[in-house]
Amino acid sequence: MANELGRHGSRASNADAVLAGMGYKSELPRSLSMMSILGLSFAIMAVPFGLSTTMAISLTDGQAVTVLYGWIFVSLISLSIAASLAEICAVYPTAGGVYYWSAMLSTRKYAPVVSWITGWLTLVGNWTVTLSINFSGAQLILSAITLWNEDFVAKQWQVVLMFWAVMLIAFTVNVSCAKYLDLINKICIYWTAASVIIIVVTVLVKSENRRSAEFVFTHFDASASGWPSGWAWFVGLLQAAYTLTGYGMVAAMCEEVQMPEREVPRAMVLSVAAAGMTGIIYLIPILFVLPDVSLLLSVANGQPIGLVFKIATGSAGGGFALLFLILGILFFAGVGALTAASRCTYAFARDGAIPGSRFWARVDKHLDIPLWGLVLSTVVDCILGCIYFGSTSAFNAFTGVATICLSVSYGIPILVSLIRGRKAVRHSTFSLGRFGFVINAATVAWILLAIVLFCMPTAIPVTPVSMNYASVVFMGFASISVIWYIIRGRKAFTGPPVPADVEPEHDGEVVGGLGRVVTEREKALNGSTSSKNEPAASK
Repeated sequence: MANELGRHGSRASNADAVLAGMGYKSELPRSLSMMSILGLSFAIMAVPFGLSTTMAISLTDGQAVTVLYGWIFVSLISLSIAASLAEICAVYPTAGGVYYWSAMLSTRKYAPVVSWITGWLTLVGNWTVTLSINFSGAQLILSAITLWNEDFVAKQWQVVLMFWAVMLIAFTVNVSCAKYLDLINKICIYWTAASVIIIVVTVLVKSENRRSAEFVFTHFDASASGWPSGWAWFVGLLQAAYTLTGYGMVAAMCEEVQMPEREVPRAMVLSVAAAGMTGIIYLIPILFVLPDVSLLLSVANGQPIGLVFKIATGSAGGGFALLFLILGILFFAGVGALTAASRCTYAFARDGAIPGSRFWARVDKHLDIPLWGLVLSTVVDCILGCIYFGSTSAFNAFTGVATICLSVSYGIPILVSLIRGRKAVRHSTFSLGRFGFVINAATVAWILLAIVLFCMPTAIPVTPVSMNYASVVFMGFASISVIWYIIRGRKAFTGPPVPADVEPEHDGEVVGGLGRVVTEREKALNGSTSSKNEPAASK
């Protein structure tokens, strides 16, 4: 036991030394394991929950072909993006994540601007993912009433109040159960797996009416969307793309893991692979028992999954039992997303990039969490939820802007690495090798397309109520970012600690499994007297 504790303490000390070499002081306890990070990533993606709450999107834009093959396509793309990020994360394991990586991969001259843009995209992406998860969860909870009362339509104030209640639960768990987040993340894996098995077996056994294999694997009908067939299929990819966005958010937990340069990259990739398989296992049986699509699209609350379960099981009670399993996944997703968002807020605030940064970057010494970063994330989401009072399609805006912001924030460090010849990741412990250039280029191309796709409304013609306001929310935050940069950023913001430009091909070269080689040129530029084996930041 003593030897085990000693090894854990040594690993934490080494990780803290590497973090110090990257310019930061360790303030958070390193209490999370790889399984915990895997569980957190799996919780944020929340595959059965994410696919269920966005089902109306793909049913409008193509039905079975969009649902199934859209999921497979986006899973492969997401796996490529996750692998690209994991390769970089193995070199720079810090809570700053893509924000920090963008600065370190760039040159000293452009690091502040690049990191500012990436940081704000990451921050908004984290906030809006948390918002969309908990908001759709509120809609799903209220939709349970329609299992018994089909005429019930939740009023806007009821949806917003329920959303605030869900946010309060997620906040309370993050504060009061901070010491048990490792256990909560692990439980999520087992709850999700068990839920998928129970749902799949139940609907296949109980359903009296099943679709043909031809419908499940070949049926395509985008007439409800108004878009041309090919474009409708791409617009419908929002269901899969939104569900598979959370894997990069777990980089914000790097400073709470003992061996982040190994465990976090591994968890990123494994979580996407597991999510992809889970989605296929979940979707195919659901498509086999899918009721009339026009009936599902007519559901007033926009959440048809409860009706699918009710018709498949033949009773409201049976439908609610299956829906309860999905709501359990909501709990893990809501808590996990808010955890990651608070760490992202903390990491960005400590470099002075948010108004009131000194306040938001504080770590509560009693709870060992960035409490005020957690408060800010919660309050911002609660305020944004009020958009629903102006547009009942607000959920589409939340999912769209979350997907766009996170996708672009993932793409920037990958693009910078490509432009600089991928030299910075040459010695990464999670190297993509000779396939790296092709994988990186494909991910950047997809992200550019996604920016356009996910600003599109699900169906046309567009009305003020059905409009996708993702671009409006995105531009709102962009305006705040630009204004704050003009007021303070351009004068005071220098980005993450970037001591000097060094030859990028030396970045990521590790000694003894930890730290990066300091080049002779860096020693001269920094006046370093440290030995070559000490960890140091670069670029």
